[in-house]
Amino acid sequence: MFTTLKNRFEQGHRTCNYPNEKPAVFERYRGKPVIQKDVSFDMVEMCATACPQDAIDRNQKKINMGRCVFCGTCERISDGKFVKFSGDFEIATSQKEHLLTAGDLPSLAEHSKQHFKKLFGRSLQLRQVSAAGCNACEADLNVLATPFFDLARFGINFVASPRHSDGIVVTGPVSRNMKTALLQTYEAVPAPKVVIAVGSCTITGGPFSGSPEITQGLDTILPVDLFIPGCPPHPLTNLHALLTFFK
Repeated sequence: MFTTLKNRFEQGHRTCNYPNEKPAVFERYRGKPVIQKDVSFDMVEMCATACPQDAIDRNQKKINMGRCVFCGTCERISDGKFVKFSGDFEIATSQKEHLLTAGDLPSLAEHSKQHFKKLFGRSLQLRQVSAAGCNACEADLNVLATPFFDLARFGINFVASPRHSDGIVVTGPVSRNMKTALLQTYEAVPAPKVVIAVGSCTITGGPFSGSPEITQGLDTILPVDLFIPGCPPHPLTNLHALLTFFK
């Protein structure tokens, strides 16, 4: 026991102080895109043509974060004259249309449903469903249980059974083979329940968009309450979304 206490003393406090303090992210991290509105149409067209996800709206000069995989192609070829990816990881939205942005996002706290805060503000139990995901989004959700993020300190936990949960967190493009299992999991969650879409694959199909083997967005089969974009979303993006929307 003394050895354990000694180790704890030597290691110190490892948990981040978010949301009281916003931690710095790695300098190469690509967060919320900021659009330079005075850019020429030719530059926008060049970026839109090069975008592997068809995530750039030419007419509005905006980026659809639900489709974007944050590869940085548009920033590189425009040399930042059209798009600059900031280090801001607070990019979740409660409405899918808000993901089409020039860098201005509505306050997630103001758009959250107040009855959710009343119901789940003290305890939120979630069942995670990997609907044909590549394990990137799943890994960055799992890391929330580590001492640095310590999701459980906020009363939020991932549980093994949908019958013990308040909602589902879905990752992956929802393949045809996983659709039935996903819908059965949703039905097993007692009402009232929430649905959270994590990652571009779940929100729009991601790189698999257009394939007949996947669902073209989770919201086409289930009512989605929270959209968390990214490929994968940073753990702090997930943490911010959960805390802001439900707490």
